[in-house]
Amino acid sequence: MSARSRISRPTEVAAIRAAARSARPLPPVPALMAALLDANARSDREGTTLAAHRVVRAAAPEVGE
Repeated sequence: MSARSRISRPTEVAAIRAAARSARPLPPVPALMAALLDANARSDREGTTLAAHRVVRAAAPEVGE
């Protein structure tokens, strides 16, 4: 059997490029901290990790840009 290769669509490439060019504003740090505390209280590991990463990104936007 032959391996299947990924076929990219022109609209997909254009959408990825447009998303890379546009800045997506993050919510304020206090709102993200509230989400972090809520996820932690619910023992939601994935939510805790996501909220923690967003807090760091919002607090230091030059990191990882």
